[in-house]
Amino acid sequence: MNRLDWNTLDTQGQRTALSRPAQSRAESLRAGVEQIVARVRADGDAALRELTTKFDRCVLQAIEVSEAEWSQAEARLSPELKAAIDEAAARIDAFHRAAAPQPVALDTAGGVRVERMLRPIQRVGLYVPAGSAPLPSTALMLGVPARIAGCAQVVLCSPARPDGRCDDAVLYAARVTGVHRVFKLGGAQAVAAMAYGTESVPKCDKLFGPGNAWVTEAKLQVSADPEGAAIDMPAGPSEVLVIADEDANPAFVAADLLSQAEHGPDSQVILLSPSAALLDAVEAEVAEQCAALPRADIAQKALSQSRLIAVSSLAQAVEVSNRYAPEHLILQVGDPRALLDDIESAGSVFLGAWTPESVGDYCSGSNHVLPTYGYARSYSGVSVASFQKQITVQEVSPDGLRAIGPCTATLAGAEQLEAHRRAVTLRLAVLEDAA
Repeated sequence: MNRLDWNTLDTQGQRTALSRPAQSRAESLRAGVEQIVARVRADGDAALRELTTKFDRCVLQAIEVSEAEWSQAEARLSPELKAAIDEAAARIDAFHRAAAPQPVALDTAGGVRVERMLRPIQRVGLYVPAGSAPLPSTALMLGVPARIAGCAQVVLCSPARPDGRCDDAVLYAARVTGVHRVFKLGGAQAVAAMAYGTESVPKCDKLFGPGNAWVTEAKLQVSADPEGAAIDMPAGPSEVLVIADEDANPAFVAADLLSQAEHGPDSQVILLSPSAALLDAVEAEVAEQCAALPRADIAQKALSQSRLIAVSSLAQAVEVSNRYAPEHLILQVGDPRALLDDIESAGSVFLGAWTPESVGDYCSGSNHVLPTYGYARSYSGVSVASFQKQITVQEVSPDGLRAIGPCTATLAGAEQLEAHRRAVTLRLAVLEDAA
């Protein structure tokens, strides 16, 4: 990890210190994704089969997971893993139901009723990565809120293994959450299939889920096309920022950093601390713990573009964190809630020594599909609201129009929209004549 002192860096140095390794949309990446999307749009299932053979080294006998494959996957899983998935799903369901938007009805003036009604997005597509590691937890994080929202058609894409099967745990998690159909597709081609539809894959209205740079680029491209699909957010390679004080446990901090570094070589981890001794101790712990990890090579690549940054105070650490806007923010300090009010931008926050980011990844109940690349400045993580449309309704009585009609007419006149004004004044005249 690179060791830096924030207060010795100039403006450009600080900008570089907080730069993300996969943030730039390189022209080669953009062009490659455009080609994949175009092929899927033109050739449908045939393109999906060819691209799966090329990228996933798998010859698909069938694109969609069959009922027999669902049942076989469930039978192969251990009772312990199925119980853990069930337990996590229950907590995710409980929190997401409690946090879900509610209908609203309010009289904003006498005789003027304004309402908000909720409707599910009808067809949604979920993407669950399974490159270097399958992520059944992502199936839970996406499938549970889709079920609560009441989406009529929920499809899921996840890459097939070389043997042509989707991961058993991913399939079980999808079944637990009520996903309707699963397709053995990964990468940009899966995004294109769900955005535009093929002979097998239904066209979806909105796409959800994290992925690598190719998946993220594909989501951005299809969301910019009126014929494509909306997306949840730009959710790409995982990242964590830890703020730690001199009393933090170096082993805990190192473990939290490595838990994100092992996601992939394009992940990024950052530690901010006013304590030089803590930075020294964490650096040593990271090296020792990383050497014992099964995914040490992946973690090492991520660590090569990660940072240990000395700051002057915890207050300055919060300022730097807000500037970075991390996907995950861990506050390993003596009084983490004292810093919470000043946190402006973060996907999800973890308070104190006993709250590893891992619990949020799996089973605390919050959602782990969160904005990356600094998009936490303007996006929120996935929730039930992400799968819903909020439609406003208004109803005005004659007395209500008498009450707010003049205001409407005055504002319409100020904007020189005469038809708008007359739509009100004609009605007011009728009411006056009838009085």
